[in-house]
Amino acid sequence: MTADSIVFVWRGTDRNGQPSAGEEMASSAAMARAQLRKQGVTTKTVRKKAKEFTLFGPKKITPADIAIFTRQLATMMKAGVPLVQAFTIVADGTEHDGMRKLINDLRTDVASGTNIADALSQHPRQFDELFCCLVASGENSGTLETMLDRVATYKEKTEALKAKIKKALTYPTAVIVVAIVVTAILLVKVVPQFAETFQGFGSELPAFTLLVLRISDWVQAWWLLLLISFTVAGYLFSQAKQRYQRVSDWVDALSLRLPIIGTIVHDAVIARFSRTLSTTFAAGVPLVEALDSTAGAAGNAVYARGIRRIRDDVTAGQALTASIRSTDLFPVMLLQMIAIGEESGSLDDMLSKVADHYEAAVDNAVDSLSSLMEPLIMSVLGVLVGGLMIAMYLPIFMLGSVI
Repeated sequence: MTADSIVFVWRGTDRNGQPSAGEEMASSAAMARAQLRKQGVTTKTVRKKAKEFTLFGPKKITPADIAIFTRQLATMMKAGVPLVQAFTIVADGTEHDGMRKLINDLRTDVASGTNIADALSQHPRQFDELFCCLVASGENSGTLETMLDRVATYKEKTEALKAKIKKALTYPTAVIVVAIVVTAILLVKVVPQFAETFQGFGSELPAFTLLVLRISDWVQAWWLLLLISFTVAGYLFSQAKQRYQRVSDWVDALSLRLPIIGTIVHDAVIARFSRTLSTTFAAGVPLVEALDSTAGAAGNAVYARGIRRIRDDVTAGQALTASIRSTDLFPVMLLQMIAIGEESGSLDDMLSKVADHYEAAVDNAVDSLSSLMEPLIMSVLGVLVGGLMIAMYLPIFMLGSVI
């Protein structure tokens, strides 16, 4: 498909004479009619699809969308549905406009004789090198259905692992943000009201109350500058992380050293490494190429460098177990399972078992972290809000005791 392809909405009859309708990607209406004619469709009307207005722009295609698409395609092919028809069925069943366009592009390319792996490689944002490599392996070996099922399982497990990590971080982050917002509102709106009341007391205020009043005055004077500063700092940090490899590497290294969170990140990386290497090795990808793909899918710069070192050592003729041990990054259990797999010729099965173990470990760690963080965050929130309230009511309590 060309970059200037347009979506056309058509109505007509299929090869059985039944009324039919749908969408087709083409460079012109005449090309759309020709493409549909090849599919056995007799068109009555073909018109350009009107663009839909969206407030926040078009919905992006996420890795989770790709995982669902891969599973649907694998299911269709296992059921004996021809590949081009499978694309049509999956495209008609999705409500995601971006995914529908992507699938229609793939269908058109495959229908014109392009290999599915080559068609996928034309969309690198959605299908990375590892995905295309696995599909190409299945296509070349005549086991495309099995390989798609294996890729779908890999994508599902990978996305499930990402979801667990997000689950561990989203709740405490949300509560901390709420705590900051509530505290800011109290300092800007509530505390000044008490300050006006305290002016008529005619007595010295407690030190704690004076401290809170000074903080309130400072926040009222500089709240706009603080808000702009934090917003700009967050934006600059996110841009620096995307643009500069050193910043991204520093963040990855820091994430491994954080208490509690570091353990979860470590286990998640080990699970991803084991799952990726197991999937690629089982697909018949040579070990050096499999390690190269695994490095790209590591998700952490520290481990990506370590895996590339392993690849270089294996290329030089060193055993896989010894190469992994020399990095001092991977746990003993992984080393032992790989050694057993190398000796027994079942390396992919051993790696799959390691991945299952560490995925379960991440799941348990996330549940434990959620259970631990909930009372801790509530305590912090209570101290912040409760401390402000105590500071405001303390002069009133002291005045009552004097009376």
